[in-house]
Amino acid sequence: MNNITKIQLGQNGPFVSKLGLGCMRMSSVWGGATPSEAESIATIQEALDSGINFLNTGDFYGAGHNEMLIGKAIKDRRDEAFISVKFGAIFHNGQWLGLDLRPIAIKNFINYSLTRLGIETIDLYQPCRMDDSVPVADIIGTVADLIKEGKVRHIGVSEITADQLRKANETHPISALEIGYSLADRQIESELLPTAKELGIAVVAFANTAEGLLTGEMKAPLAENDYHSHFSRFQGENLVHNLEKVEVLKQMAQHKGCTPTQLAIAWVKEQGDHIMPLVSMSRRSRLPENIKALDIVFTPQEMNTLNTTFAVGAIRGGTYLQR
Repeated sequence: MNNITKIQLGQNGPFVSKLGLGCMRMSSVWGGATPSEAESIATIQEALDSGINFLNTGDFYGAGHNEMLIGKAIKDRRDEAFISVKFGAIFHNGQWLGLDLRPIAIKNFINYSLTRLGIETIDLYQPCRMDDSVPVADIIGTVADLIKEGKVRHIGVSEITADQLRKANETHPISALEIGYSLADRQIESELLPTAKELGIAVVAFANTAEGLLTGEMKAPLAENDYHSHFSRFQGENLVHNLEKVEVLKQMAQHKGCTPTQLAIAWVKEQGDHIMPLVSMSRRSRLPENIKALDIVFTPQEMNTLNTTFAVGAIRGGTYLQR
């Protein structure tokens, strides 16, 4: 079971599983119900059993609930887990208020995270994004100080520009860039991905199915109460057009004997040895399918078909990736 390919984070960083487990959906998302805690913990532990050791969370997921959940799951297995934590987002009653990236705030956030996780050191610590309210050097420099204190091992960044990535890496070596990336969202290929590769920074790619668009399960029109309806990608003629593109993915999946979701994940992992698909799961039943996606290979013709069908601009409308 424990034979998942490894990926190195940064030029001199640790080796972790090529597939990462996103834990966000194990907590209440956008005011929704909280999934079964027992099932979520079992999912994390089975992921560890399967060789997935990269666990991704944010201190604002469920107002700390997510970190406490992970803490319970890894209580007797700390050495088996690589913990990635994002910080900086401020919510109130489930509503996004903005960012707080001041050094004084970061020094406060870290201690609460360590307590909730029940650990002494966070493996990868990263601002959830940048807003120019605080210089990049001050943010990264503060996390570098936390490394000296023994509270953090490696520094990551998330949802950042190529210029910001360079500034961050000049302040302290960056191990990983967490960013949305999928067949439907390829904007980062022009500048950000090449910059990360040049600097030797690993890419932790989330939203591989583009908020469900690439699962092959979405139909138009959506139900009135479907949260996807808030995004232009899933509205009216945009959704009809986009689902026509997804039909190509569905046909290829049928031909290859897999699911569209598996193909979407496999395409991401094929974009480079330094790229890790980060897949959100809250149920053990999802693990086998997502792990098998790592074994999928494409012929040159298949890859050309996907890259042509889902060329930059082929998918109409945006999602939260453009926040």
